[in-house]
Amino acid sequence: MKEQAAPMLSVRKLYKSFGANAVLKGIDLDVHAGDVLALIGGNGAGKSTLVKTIIGIKKADSGSIFVNGKLLPFGNPAASLNQGVYLVPQEPMLFPNMTLEENVVMGILGNKGELHARLEAITNQLGWKLDFGRIARTLSIAEQQLVEILRGLMRSASVMFFDEPTSSLTFDEVNSLFKIIKELRRKNVSVIYITHRLNEVFAIANRIALLIDGTVTMSGKTDDFTHDMLLKRLAPENLSKFHVKDAVETHGEKKVVLSLKNVSGYGFADINLDVYSGEVLGMTGVVGAGKTELATAIFGRDKVLCGSVILNGKDITGCGTKRAIANGINYLPEDRFLNGIFKLTTVRNNITSATFGGHKNIFINIAKEKHLAKTYIDEFHIKVSDDTQQMGSLSGGNQQKVIVGRCFSTQPKLVILDEPTRGVDAGARNDVYEIIKDLKKTGIAILLISSDMEEIVAMSDRVVTMYCGRINREFTKDEITEDALMAASFGVEKGQAK
Repeated sequence: MKEQAAPMLSVRKLYKSFGANAVLKGIDLDVHAGDVLALIGGNGAGKSTLVKTIIGIKKADSGSIFVNGKLLPFGNPAASLNQGVYLVPQEPMLFPNMTLEENVVMGILGNKGELHARLEAITNQLGWKLDFGRIARTLSIAEQQLVEILRGLMRSASVMFFDEPTSSLTFDEVNSLFKIIKELRRKNVSVIYITHRLNEVFAIANRIALLIDGTVTMSGKTDDFTHDMLLKRLAPENLSKFHVKDAVETHGEKKVVLSLKNVSGYGFADINLDVYSGEVLGMTGVVGAGKTELATAIFGRDKVLCGSVILNGKDITGCGTKRAIANGINYLPEDRFLNGIFKLTTVRNNITSATFGGHKNIFINIAKEKHLAKTYIDEFHIKVSDDTQQMGSLSGGNQQKVIVGRCFSTQPKLVILDEPTRGVDAGARNDVYEIIKDLKKTGIAILLISSDMEEIVAMSDRVVTMYCGRINREFTKDEITEDALMAASFGVEKGQAK
């Protein structure tokens, strides 16, 4: 009985520092067979470092890790994998020129036909319809995430880490994932589920561990916690609202800032839409509905095949991104790694690149650049040693906040926010929401694209849903509910179509 009761994963007194920066400060953590442990904490709390240390990507300074009673060597990913530890990462890491199936089965010993049959069985169980022959570089970020999940399921791991697995999944895919996790629990697989979405914690986890500043401060059964309790523990102290200079309330009739007239492009068609000053227009729909494709066309990154894009009465159809920014549009991309960050340069350069990139002067005003960077680092609570820290060394959530800062640094007339809180913790998410609310007061028009229905309902003054590349419904403020938005996103008619 004692052997059965022993933890599947046991971490004892785990320490890890990067130079003078102590990230893990004596972590103690137990996960038993069949547990779904929600590991939650703010950006920079040490979650990613803890996971990377357990799976062998990072080498701990001291402490011990046991998997099923066996001591795990530090800094040896192969040993971790062989002992049944697998990570489904937040940012997919696929080989772009290989097929979906090749990415999944690579490194698994066995007959090719048998592996294919096993992969088909797993995807059928999930209810996912995937083309195994597709090249990885053509996959959307959501599809890449599914590939990562399949990699772990194909390896029959006994300890599986899920790092923000639902951040880019559709509603059906999330439900399917939850079913799989419940099935894993019945098979006594230990699941460590890392998420910033607290509703998911109570939906899927039977235990919770709270990681704050490199230390597990609270742990226990999910039933012993409440949503408010976790939120209060996670929120950083002395949260300040983002103060916008010369902010003014908009009164009277709001003017049209952006007007789309019969706009068509790759992935969307016949879009007619107005976005007004001082409003947040929410846009939602399932993955593949055409939301991001429309956003990148408005921003000038992709082609507008027909129709007109009008900004403050000026036709900007087909202008490039540089002209779009100059005309008053800025865009926060869905995939920060692919389109958002300059990984090898500094945080300061990442924040100010859009502001100073269009200047004709050879020399940049360093003092002004530093001041601008400091403003957004302070107000967005970005955890950095200083503004010269390399962007790639930040946690995912802090990288996202840097990009949000860059987006607003150009003083735009229209901001397109594509999944702005993806991978962002509860405290930072509240910061972003306060920023959006304050920017509304300046008359900025905001197009908020999100698959998070709670976010859309909470933040939007008006909502449109996209289905199969077209806008199929529009909702006024008093019509916005999660059920109505979900139905429209799947093309289900409820009530009168707009």
